[in-house]
Amino acid sequence: MDPLISALKVSASGLDAESTRLRIVSENIANARSTGDTPGADPYRRKTISFRAEVDRVTGAAKVGVQRLGVDDSNFIEESDPGNPAADARGIVKMPNVNILVEMADMREANRSYEANLQTTRQARDLISSTIDLLKSQ
Repeated sequence: MDPLISALKVSASGLDAESTRLRIVSENIANARSTGDTPGADPYRRKTISFRAEVDRVTGAAKVGVQRLGVDDSNFIEESDPGNPAADARGIVKMPNVNILVEMADMREANRSYEANLQTTRQARDLISSTIDLLKSQ
């Protein structure tokens, strides 16, 4: 298989994986203040993503894929808010185990990885176009 096509497949797998990661981070941020529906109920639980290395069967190129979507089992944050409909008998509300700073850092890293894969795709595409132009001129 052509190395440029392999580069496109590798960067495409990275784009797909980072796109999924950005979606998970966005869900976490969107639900950072989502409480349970009833008094004492568990709130939104932070989602996680794990990646794995894969080998493309056609090209033999190493790619990245989503291994697993999971949840963070860390403890919920408890806040005193007796007026909240989700408050238990003591006036304590369980809040999601989402740390906005961690999510923002993860989003920034995923965004940069996405941009790097996109740049690799552009460069491979440009090299393929240049090769075609060279072949046309002969």
